[in-house]
Amino acid sequence: MNEIEAFKPYGHWIRQDPGFPDTVFYGSITPTPGFEIKAWFPLATEITARFKDSQNHFIHKNTYVTLLSWIPEFVIYGRPRIINVCIIEGGSIAHARDTHYHNPPDYLVIEPNDTSTRTGNLQQTNTMGFKWQGTEKEFEAAKIIVDSWGLDHVIYQATPAYQTLQRELLGRFNYRLDTNFAKIDRIYHPEIESFKRKTLDMMFQGLTVGQWAKIFSRKQEDEMRDAFEKHLTITDIDTRGLLK
Repeated sequence: MNEIEAFKPYGHWIRQDPGFPDTVFYGSITPTPGFEIKAWFPLATEITARFKDSQNHFIHKNTYVTLLSWIPEFVIYGRPRIINVCIIEGGSIAHARDTHYHNPPDYLVIEPNDTSTRTGNLQQTNTMGFKWQGTEKEFEAAKIIVDSWGLDHVIYQATPAYQTLQRELLGRFNYRLDTNFAKIDRIYHPEIESFKRKTLDMMFQGLTVGQWAKIFSRKQEDEMRDAFEKHLTITDIDTRGLLK
């Protein structure tokens, strides 16, 4: 992006490794713009990339998430080709994620501690998800506590006061850390869902991406052989004849 002339009078892009977001624009523009980049290989599986950063990091709406879907140019070999791109304001994804998971006392979304006084590499930015693991009797006791919060408890809040209420539950009852928390494919954001549908409906080497994905997922050798021969001109031959 630093080769684009329009950016040069105002500053330059740099990569952050590690750090969030992946690339930021240092210069005269404030607040600092940035992009977090997530890649998806749609022939393999769901969008497994996670998005854990707190809503509190997007109050200025200056950080965007860029989703890239890519496939080798000949489906099973060749240079990677980006076939679709989606750019979404990061705060809207964080909000959709927290709204989807938040369900106390059954599920808690916990904000990171305040680490603003630490150096950049030691600051905590990620939320975490915790799933209930207590008994039915304990769950009823936890529900009484949640009901005492008032009607506002049904809406997730990233504020310190609300997080204190949730941490009380986390300290009193048994929860497990959810290792699948915040997978992008499970957030149910409308722009992400649209991106997925458009990607899977795209034609690529004679079939839609979704049709190629189904062929690979079923792992039927005859079906794959037929598709490779028809659309990629890859034929199945006896390799022993090549060695003579």
